[in-house]
Amino acid sequence: MRYRIHHETAYDYASDVLHAHHVLHLVPRPAPFQQCLEHTIRIDPDTYRRRDEIDAFGNAVTHLEFEHVHQRLEVLTQMEVEVHPRPKVFAGHSMPWERLCEELAYYGGYPTRENLEACRFRHESPYVRVKQEFTDYSAECFPADAPIMECADALMVKLNRELKYSPGATTVGTPVREVLKHRRGVCQDFAHLMIACLRSRGLAARYVSGYLREGPMRDANAGPAAVGAGASHAWVAVFSPPFGWLEFDPTNDVIVGTGHIAVAWGRDFGDVSPLHGVLLGGADHKMEVSVTVETLTPW
Repeated sequence: MRYRIHHETAYDYASDVLHAHHVLHLVPRPAPFQQCLEHTIRIDPDTYRRRDEIDAFGNAVTHLEFEHVHQRLEVLTQMEVEVHPRPKVFAGHSMPWERLCEELAYYGGYPTRENLEACRFRHESPYVRVKQEFTDYSAECFPADAPIMECADALMVKLNRELKYSPGATTVGTPVREVLKHRRGVCQDFAHLMIACLRSRGLAARYVSGYLREGPMRDANAGPAAVGAGASHAWVAVFSPPFGWLEFDPTNDVIVGTGHIAVAWGRDFGDVSPLHGVLLGGADHKMEVSVTVETLTPW
């Protein structure tokens, strides 16, 4: 599938911003299953310093510094991305989850490169706590000797069934324990809770941000409409040897495929926020975000 994506963010400040630094994750990262064909970023005001680099997780990141007084900031990014089908894998062929926990645990030896990379996503992070209550909540999804992919799929189904998608019920800073207690939130909350359940068992899971195709998720012409389209979206990648990282969307109860466009991944939302910054001045502000994903004719 080929997509054209338009993502616009605008901040209106109550008073003058005297100085500002912003960090942007708005460039789709290259991967075996997707390719960014075109990408542009337009910024207003246009008097700024810019630095492009790769962050610790391999994501493209843009740093902006504004030294001129302004009361409004607009960031418009447009891109064209080609997404390829993923190879089919059989859940029963993935490693049993208990054995995987043992392999990821520290034992003083020399782990494989893949396991060492996975361990970066095995521990607590600022938005994802490791707690016994997450282990208890997901217990039915992790029977003894079950393959990790089957467990992750069962957890995705459970979250989709028991959590209500409710925009406005949470904020960026809502703790995962509160999400579990009230059983409502948005895609970010679904992803954080799934990651918390996996990491609390010693498994590796990472947070993926990106975009979602509008329309049905399981079939191009039928099925329920995608939940979370029209905005930045989030889902979960689970380390699942021997297949590597497999991705699950608990908000829509689907294994990620050609309907998802990945931009960045990290430990949680804080690592991959589309746009965040530090300001001198500004006082209160109002933010508006607009995202459209247009499906182009497949090649």
